[in-house]
Parts: sequence; C-alpha cells; structure tokens
Amino acid sequence: MSTQVSGGTALDCFRRFADAINRHDMAALLAAMTPDHLFVDTLGNRVQGQAIMAQGWQGYFAMCPDYWIRIDQAIAEGEVVLAAGTAGGTIDGTAWQTPAAWKAVVHGECVAQWWVFADNKPVYDILAKRAR
Repeated sequence: MSTQVSGGTALDCFRRFADAINRHDMAALLAAMTPDHLFVDTLGNRVQGQAIMAQGWQGYFAMCPDYWIRIDQAIAEGEVVLAAGTAGGTIDGTAWQTPAAWKAVVHGECVAQWWVFADNKPVYDILAKRAR
C-alpha cells in the first residue's frame, strides 16, 4: 500500500524521479531530491547531498549519453518504493544493458534515498577497454 504524500504518492514521486533520469533533466532531478539526498550504488558506495549528486549525474550522463532505466514493476509501502527492471545505454560506442532494481525512500515530494542494485559487469568491461 502506498502512503499519500504531498504532491502524490511515494510511487508517483519515484516515477517522476525515474522519468527525470530518462530525460537526463538535471533541473528536474535536483528538484526531486531532498537537500541531503543519499545515493547508494551496487557496491555500497554512498554519496550524499544534492550538489555532489548533480556532479555525479552529469558525469554519468556524459559517459553514457543515452543512459536509460526501464521500470517493469514497482511497489510501495509507506515512503519506501521497490522497483525492478532494466538499465542500459551506450558507452564509448558500445551498447549495454543489465537487469536492475531500485529502492527509493520518499520524504514529502522528494526522493531522500536512491539505491541501485545492478550487475555492472557490462559497464566495467567497457570501461576496462579504456585502460588498454
């Protein structure tokens, strides 16, 4: 069951955030984050704060200019949303995609936490070619 939050449900906020990622819309992404937004990647690396996340997203979009996420299923309980789908894009001319899952914690109308769970081996393999 999804709890109603200002501006829609937690699931609505999650979907707006995912849509901003797919559009590479930095203004919308920043507007959808709490000031102390926490990003946690598959390896458990943590990045906190809007300003550093703006740099992170800009860098990722520069590296993978057509990065996208597809949400196949999403469920919400209170302020927590869990979703599963696929992520992909192109890096250095090589297309990749991988199964992915996300966890978001929504506070008010903003995503306070964004956790990514994905097999990043395809990305690591492409980036390893740069080192050669």
